[in-house]
Amino acid sequence: MASRYNDATNDQSRSPSPPFQDTPTTLLSQSQNFLPPTPGRKVTCPHSQLLHRKPRRWPLVLRFVKGAIHRDIALAVSLHALYTTVIVTLHLRLKHNFGLPSSVVSSLSIVVGLMLVFRNQTAYQRFWDGRNNFATVITSVRNLMRSFLACSGGSGVNGTGTPQQMSLAERADVERTARILMAVPDSIKNTLRAEWGAHNTAADQYGQGLLPRGLKGHEDEGLTMPVQLTFLVEAFIARGQARGWFHAPQASQLTVQVNSLIDAFGRMETIRLTQFPVAILIHQRQVLALFGCVLPFAVVDESHWWSVLIVAMIMFTLYGIEAIACQLEDPFGYDRNDIKMDVIVEDVRVELGVMLNEWRLMVAGPVKKSMFLGDIEI
Repeated sequence: MASRYNDATNDQSRSPSPPFQDTPTTLLSQSQNFLPPTPGRKVTCPHSQLLHRKPRRWPLVLRFVKGAIHRDIALAVSLHALYTTVIVTLHLRLKHNFGLPSSVVSSLSIVVGLMLVFRNQTAYQRFWDGRNNFATVITSVRNLMRSFLACSGGSGVNGTGTPQQMSLAERADVERTARILMAVPDSIKNTLRAEWGAHNTAADQYGQGLLPRGLKGHEDEGLTMPVQLTFLVEAFIARGQARGWFHAPQASQLTVQVNSLIDAFGRMETIRLTQFPVAILIHQRQVLALFGCVLPFAVVDESHWWSVLIVAMIMFTLYGIEAIACQLEDPFGYDRNDIKMDVIVEDVRVELGVMLNEWRLMVAGPVKKSMFLGDIEI
């Protein structure tokens, strides 16, 4: 991912500031050399990655590969079609009536329908809850970033009534914490995908690392990276309150945001780690197979060779519903039907990067200015 950002950086009209270090000297060089985005910078918009849609060249009814489940159910449907062919052949050659009363198939179809509805609805609920919880994470990160950048340094006026500026160490502390917040969604995504250590590749829009150098992960000891990062965020809230940046109620609200973030992450972990009960999966697959074995006997007497096509279409429908549920029950992967976590994380990283760049401009000059208001002093 870092290489992609480096390629985008080379297309800009000027090189970015050097990589961030946790030292006041490096931060001072950044604040002095950082310039507003030039006209040659790539134009974007909120959620540009998530809103990007490729035009569909084929109607959905003719789509059989990308995003479809045909490959997953092709074997089962083919076996049922072959089984029906054998039944029809015996029925015609032996001149024996293999037909069954329609009431038998009707009773089984009710059971199969109820089981598939329950399975599909439960799987989609897991998908929807996963997306909502990830949105809660993004909202909490936005709120924390806004409060940290807007309130860092206090009111901007010291006790004598003259403008005050943050020290270099305080600026470094704010920027380090802001970068940690930018890395939180990425670390959650990697944790849900069991990609341990992938946080080392997280980078901002200039290809700079987001996590402080020297940060050691403890995933091999059982501590996930998102939880570890919240310790650093919580510690910054405590330091900000001690510096007078946050009053007690505000610090309490910021802690609530951190708790909401952890709660949403825990809910996504529950979705990821809680598998569907295997007894239900076994029984559902067995009932589907049983229904597919009984169905040819219900249609062979009237449909003859058309029974093969009829059974294949019915089983294609039923197995397709089950295959959709299998894809939706774990929505954090790379499938086309999963949550687009990569593009969501990238969009949020760009958005938070704009906030951080604006904050740099605010604290770069001799007088503290207001964010997003140009030269208006505070």
